[in-house]
Amino acid sequence: MEKKIKDEVIICDKQHVHPYSVEETRAEMPDEEELFSLAEAFKIFGDSTRIRIICALMHKELCVCDLAELLNMGQSAISHQLRLLRTSRLVKTRREGKSIFYSLDDEHIELIINAGLAHIREE
Repeated sequence: MEKKIKDEVIICDKQHVHPYSVEETRAEMPDEEELFSLAEAFKIFGDSTRIRIICALMHKELCVCDLAELLNMGQSAISHQLRLLRTSRLVKTRREGKSIFYSLDDEHIELIINAGLAHIREE
């Protein structure tokens, strides 16, 4: 039986563990190292400037100058965020002459952003 606490939190009235459910779920969960890496990856998404850069790069590859103009920010601030995004393997680079163009590393980043947007846009 469940008991409602402070209008939102629901706790069990009695302590009764369901061992089969616990073991079945434990077997399906990622290992601790993967969970740590996942948490670190999601930290990168926790900054609105980085999210803005990622959203811009969902449309086409851009250089630092393009991103600075688009986001109305300084190039050094954009470069700093791009360095973090590159280190986290969320963006990649392509050199063309003296210009370096940035793009999303793979389609998974766009899927994550689109899933997040769909979630917050739900009524």
